[in-house]
Amino acid sequence: MNAPIGVIDSGVGGLTVVRELRKYLPNEPIIYIGDDARCPYGPRPSEEVFQFTMDMVKSLANMGIKMLVIACNTATAIALEEVRRQFDFPVIGVIQPGARAAVKTSLTGEIAVLGTLGTINSKAYDQAIHLLQPDATVHSLACPEFVPIVERGEYRSPAARATVDQTLQPLHASSFDTVILGCTHYPLLQEHIEEHFHQQKQIISSAVETVVDVERILHDQNKLSIVAEEPIFYTTGSIEKFKSIVEDWLHISRPDVRTITF
Repeated sequence: MNAPIGVIDSGVGGLTVVRELRKYLPNEPIIYIGDDARCPYGPRPSEEVFQFTMDMVKSLANMGIKMLVIACNTATAIALEEVRRQFDFPVIGVIQPGARAAVKTSLTGEIAVLGTLGTINSKAYDQAIHLLQPDATVHSLACPEFVPIVERGEYRSPAARATVDQTLQPLHASSFDTVILGCTHYPLLQEHIEEHFHQQKQIISSAVETVVDVERILHDQNKLSIVAEEPIFYTTGSIEKFKSIVEDWLHISRPDVRTITF
């Protein structure tokens, strides 16, 4: 079935999920919407995040998607259950897969979660982790500077490394062996995060585990595609800036990036 998978994010962060989709499910057509013009979602009131999420979901529903990935942790925390109620295609978020991967990986049951203000304040990861491992200890840290760095395309810069080092200082007083990148923008800073922890922590991106769920659902519903198609990207912000990050992160030359407005 060659209907597309829809992927939404507050900006470019969900491209980390697209990268894993293209790696493990290369025949699946993808339509992506990144709401760069209204990014970041983390500091916004939950009512705004919900409305922005619905704007994107309704647009993708009109494009005939067969399933939806909410590739934004903040939107997942706020809108996932209501989106599932309102639409008849499968909808998955990135928090439960990330929590599942961390619980499987951690040897000590002590897990750090890096996320936006909205995600951390929602305690969605705490709840997801404790459902799987009630005696786990969760150390949560909001990292509000990370998303703007990625959206500006500066994630490889020395300034990005300095910001990561400064932001992660509060975790030095805590003991943990596993770190969840609780925002899909954060894998673009993963090299800096790993260096900060001297490669001594297990770093978990929810993207791979999310794709496991996508494949299982599509297989069970007999909706896996068999003919490869190039993804289509929509942005509410700058096409050129979005293109440059797609080219760098996904290694797609001349990606099909279009403007969308709400």
